[in-house]
Amino acid sequence: MSSPLSAADLIKSNEQAPGKLFEFQTQLPKLPVPSLEETLPKYLRTVEPLLSAEDYAQTKRAVEEFAQSAQGKELQRRLEARAAEPGRTNWLEEWWTELSYMGYRDPVTPYVSYFYSYKDDKQRRKPTQRAAAIVRAAWEFRRQVASRELAPEMARKTPLCSYSYNYMFNATRVPKRPVDYEATYDMAQNEHIAVVRNNQFFIVPLVHDGQLLSASEIESQLDRIVAAADSSAAVPVGVLTSDNRDLWADNYALLRDAAPENAATLERLQSAAFLVCLDSSKPVTREEIHRVFWHGDGANRWFDKSLQFIVCDNGRAGFLAEHSSMDGTPTCRLNDYILDQTLNNKVDLGSSNVRANLPEPEALRFVTPPTVVRAVDQAAERFAKVTGQHQLRVLQYEAFGKDELKRLGFSPDGFAQMAIQLGYYKLHGKTCATYEAAATRRFAHGRTETCRSVSNESVAFCRAFENPDASTAVKLAALKAAIGAHGAYAKACADGKGVDRHLLGLRLLLRPGEEKPAIFKDPAYAASCHWNLSTSQLSSEHFEGWGFSEVVPDGYGIAYTIRRDAIIFHIAAMINDFGLNSDHLAQYIKEAATEMRSVVLAEKLKETAAAPKL
Repeated sequence: MSSPLSAADLIKSNEQAPGKLFEFQTQLPKLPVPSLEETLPKYLRTVEPLLSAEDYAQTKRAVEEFAQSAQGKELQRRLEARAAEPGRTNWLEEWWTELSYMGYRDPVTPYVSYFYSYKDDKQRRKPTQRAAAIVRAAWEFRRQVASRELAPEMARKTPLCSYSYNYMFNATRVPKRPVDYEATYDMAQNEHIAVVRNNQFFIVPLVHDGQLLSASEIESQLDRIVAAADSSAAVPVGVLTSDNRDLWADNYALLRDAAPENAATLERLQSAAFLVCLDSSKPVTREEIHRVFWHGDGANRWFDKSLQFIVCDNGRAGFLAEHSSMDGTPTCRLNDYILDQTLNNKVDLGSSNVRANLPEPEALRFVTPPTVVRAVDQAAERFAKVTGQHQLRVLQYEAFGKDELKRLGFSPDGFAQMAIQLGYYKLHGKTCATYEAAATRRFAHGRTETCRSVSNESVAFCRAFENPDASTAVKLAALKAAIGAHGAYAKACADGKGVDRHLLGLRLLLRPGEEKPAIFKDPAYAASCHWNLSTSQLSSEHFEGWGFSEVVPDGYGIAYTIRRDAIIFHIAAMINDFGLNSDHLAQYIKEAATEMRSVVLAEKLKETAAAPKL
């Protein structure tokens, strides 16, 4: 049985070892602690568009009081001291991992995990054939991670942190009260994958007699699994991973201790390089496809695994990531690589021969006494209730993509963000606090900062476009100003100079019994962190979209991918008394994008007409 590695083992074995992947790791700067003089004025600028004049005046007084107070200076001193502690790589890392992920107790699906939807592979219609090609491509990427041959990601000429690659393969989240933890396993000692079909788990070693299985051999093993699983049934223990984390922690112990062999079975599953989910579903519409990859039926999954590749019986395929230890940019790179390899026939499939002596896939059989069966049934009921409370609309906007936006001189991400802002304004008649994930991976162990997309300029832009008397020139100027303000704030976030993580750090350093400063008691602070719009962009020409959930009951979760020829929006929200409507928001975002494009093109035509004839 393989034992998990500690985080310290990972750092020692990877970050200090030779190889491309971690070659810049020791040179990366630490996440900075911005000064109060930088953050507080910036904070005021982000809350002003969300407040009335009276409320803003109150907030401004609270902020100015904090800036001048001894307490504000002391909290800043404590944070700077924490950042400078010997041996501390990143002052935010432990807090962020616990508060946002490991200590978060709602189900990881649908609330935390995110998925990618793949373009079809027209060369591989048979599901096990497509799954086998995906496995071979993923295994090659894994080999490059294990050998450190993989080049580190770069932002132009700036290297990005590779630390999260430690948690990509052979990793799993493990439930525990009150805080979960990540278990990682030695890649060299665990050269097997896990496969689930009809709620039953199997293990497939990918190396036999010292030789990697070919795609034909993997396909043959997957065919064996489908035949065995479809002719039998088992208690769907995978649905336990869909539950509230405290309930899952209790049931994890219940399952593990139900029989001596269950602990070993769990270990085999958790130590697998990744999980392949062979689904019997045949989704057709975009919404059906996104729902399969977002949450599925809850049973043919192990939601704690870091990587899950999902292939449906009609050949549709996608990917689901457990978010706790790894953000979207590394997994986007992994999946883009897999799809580039498979869709463009670059993948090394190996020999077409299937060795006759391949052992049967190993069936993982959990002992499930009545107490476990009852827990599974209850978890399944809760899963059905949670997913049934969610609405989803997928908008594929095909009037333009990043090619035309760049030709017109606009940031594709800024343009998409303003389309979301204007669409929300059209639907709800107001703006709201908006979260856009901004990567901070240029810093050691960096993860994300909040790009606050709402600004005075974005509000003025929405009002201009909704004003029937505004000229195209006024509208275009407002659009450019809004996108400019968004771009400036996004750059500050990438430089570690956003406001949210800094203010969080100051707040967390309050000691028991210390009075909370007025800035944190001010209603504007909570309101400006209540993300009615939670948005993020990850883009690949090989994706048919991606997605995640809302983060507050009265908000939307909007994931979008900007391809060369289209922008695809995944718009999720809860069905509750707040009256949100994903269909209506999708329609208004489409309307907003079309109006924005029309204004830009109209002004371009004016410029062309006014240009002197040569």
